[in-house]
Amino acid sequence: MTHPNPNPNPDPDPERDRTPGLDAGGGVPPGETPPAESSMSGAGPRETHNPPTGWAKAPVVLILLVAVLVAALFAAMAIVIAL
Repeated sequence: MTHPNPNPNPDPDPERDRTPGLDAGGGVPPGETPPAESSMSGAGPRETHNPPTGWAKAPVVLILLVAVLVAALFAAMAIVIAL
């Protein structure tokens, strides 16, 4: 089943007569666009506290401890099954 095209104009370009802010060639003049990302870098307050990135020692130790316990559980299960 085919659906009829609701758009009578199959051209994806905007209609130049009805679209505000288009130049004669179809481009956009400089005043019509939002500022670029680089011009927004100074918009917020200066951040003076940058905490170090990475893992703290306690979470790493906990994860390793849980991994060793799980490995020991599987080893114990393998020994019990083998008997």
